[in-house]
Amino acid sequence: MLTLDLTNAPRWLDLLPGVRLKLRPLTTALMVSARADPAVEALPAEATTEELALAMAKAVARLAILEWEGVGDAEGNPVAVSPEGIDALLEIWPAFEAFQAAYVAKGLLLEQEKNASSPSPSGPTAGAKATARPARKPARTARQD
Repeated sequence: MLTLDLTNAPRWLDLLPGVRLKLRPLTTALMVSARADPAVEALPAEATTEELALAMAKAVARLAILEWEGVGDAEGNPVAVSPEGIDALLEIWPAFEAFQAAYVAKGLLLEQEKNASSPSPSGPTAGAKATARPARKPARTARQD
């Protein structure tokens, strides 16, 4: 069952041990905006799936991440959320994988759900063609003991 959350309140996501992200909900508007991101649109037509996935994940993250905890510079000082910082975070393989699995994949699973075949308007078997040949004669009644 698809659960609708009408609050659209940001939520915290534990990304990695010691790293948390406060994220906007993954909405249609957010995904559409991410697809229109200049970095995504600038990818050449022959870009690999991996290149597209990374560019899209960064675009989504730049729109979605509001705050974070546990992210610091080389000296261990906390850093503020910035587009450059978000891109650097997603260059770390475990962070990229966790973000994809815990945040982006939810939206993609819903996208897959809606791509399933739906029943015909007048019922699931309406318009279906029979694949078995009709029986030549009626079957005999089973013996009763």
